[in-house]
Amino acid sequence: MRANWALIFVTLLLTQLLAGCTGVLEETVDPRASLTASPTEIQQGEGVTFDALDSDAIEGVITGFEWDFGDGTTTTTIAGFTSHQFMQSGRFTVKLTVTNDQGGSDSTSILIKVNGAPQINISMPEVVRSGDIVLLDASNTYDPENGPLKFAWDLNFMEDSDGDGDTRNDVDSVDARVYIPTESSGSILGSLTVDDGEGGIVSEQFTIEIQPRRYKVSWVQDTLKWDYDEYLEQGETWSENMTPGMGVRITGYDAQLQLDQDLFMPPDNFTLSLNIIDDSHRRSSDTQPGNITRNESTTAELNATNLNPPGPDGVFDADSEEELLSSLLNEPGARFGQGEWIWSIVAQNADPDSFIPGAPDPDSGNDWTLEIVITVLRPVLTEVAYEA
Repeated sequence: MRANWALIFVTLLLTQLLAGCTGVLEETVDPRASLTASPTEIQQGEGVTFDALDSDAIEGVITGFEWDFGDGTTTTTIAGFTSHQFMQSGRFTVKLTVTNDQGGSDSTSILIKVNGAPQINISMPEVVRSGDIVLLDASNTYDPENGPLKFAWDLNFMEDSDGDGDTRNDVDSVDARVYIPTESSGSILGSLTVDDGEGGIVSEQFTIEIQPRRYKVSWVQDTLKWDYDEYLEQGETWSENMTPGMGVRITGYDAQLQLDQDLFMPPDNFTLSLNIIDDSHRRSSDTQPGNITRNESTTAELNATNLNPPGPDGVFDADSEEELLSSLLNEPGARFGQGEWIWSIVAQNADPDSFIPGAPDPDSGNDWTLEIVITVLRPVLTEVAYEA
């Protein structure tokens, strides 16, 4: 009986010893994960280098490094060194999990701050014509972190407004909305730079295509009139200067000088003259007596027609109404009479003279009237829209 109890005791002791040995064999030793990153604050699109080389397997060797970059991207490496480019802005918790050949694992993490670049939004008119004032509106530009933004406009790459020799670094405005006047058709190229104050700086170029304006041109015939009523003593001269060609195309003129009817014969002799200086146009006419029985006055006349060709009708493109008018009125072969005109009247003789020395002159001069009519073509411009 005692032998049986001894056998049972030995069996229980061996069982406990064997159970203790099995627990020691099945115990797992975890590694220690270590992680550094450089840099930890970046701009969107930049990369970060991650270093886990200081991780310790504790027992055995490290068999793998599992990386979760927090932006939906994961990877596994054998070496404890990697890099990652963050294409999104925000704060990302990067988690590293290290495993060893004992089956143990350990994790650690680090925070990466990614500053989002400002998103430029420039609105401008689709159609710009010369002479328009263009509004460039960047007020809808935004910052992902909702920080304050600084604007810097270079409004024309063809101009060096700060005089430093570089036409593409000017700061012509710091407002979110700017106005650009236009004077001629063509292209304006410039840029907007936006700074969020956190290292996020972005630039965007813009191009403004400026079209000429479009006008329908028609010509209206008009007459310009001048009337004069004066008196001249024998030997005196009257003159008058005018510029009738301003803003019109002259086609002809007609001038009539008329003397008051003399009480004594013979009739007086006056000369009417015209000198258009720039065109070397000199004309003169002496008065001729009218039919006395018909009570006709003594007159002189100067006239001319077809001095310029008719103006062209149609539709024309130009940067401005003034530019088109200048082009139409200064067309080669159609500029006659645009300069100064000088009209003059000379009282050559006022007959009869006194035959008695010292006696009053019975006809010392004469009253006269002068009517000048100049026929012109006046261009009428009507702005029209472009065809869709």
